[in-house]
Amino acid sequence: MNVKSINKNWIMYLGILLVIILGWYVYSSMASGESSSNEEKTYVINMVTGEFKSETADGKEIEAYRWDPGTIFVPEGEKVQLRIYGVNGEEHPFIIEGTDIKGTVKKGEETVLNLRFNEEGIYRLICLTHPDIKSNGPMIAYIVVD
Repeated sequence: MNVKSINKNWIMYLGILLVIILGWYVYSSMASGESSSNEEKTYVINMVTGEFKSETADGKEIEAYRWDPGTIFVPEGEKVQLRIYGVNGEEHPFIIEGTDIKGTVKKGEETVLNLRFNEEGIYRLICLTHPDIKSNGPMIAYIVVD
């Protein structure tokens, strides 16, 4: 073998090695959820409607509806997708206090809200059917933006 063919072989081996390393890097980035583009990350938060029932000592049935979890934390200025699945109660019309966001969660369906809070604070997700104890609530969740 002459020097020219040895150099060609080394160049070929280095090229193959480079392709393997680059392929591994791209694969590991995709597997870990990283993105090579400048796509903005969306935080996904799942929530459900729930119900508690009990009976008092005198036989009276009491119940309360809740959002679960009752407190969620979201980063200020970031895209958030809130996915609420209706489990208990036929429907829960709601508002997010301090915003113009409103909607309804229905039993057996998922309501998806694409949100972005640009100001820190605590926002209340309030079910309009169950806002207080008299109406089997309060069905209020707290969205903490920080």
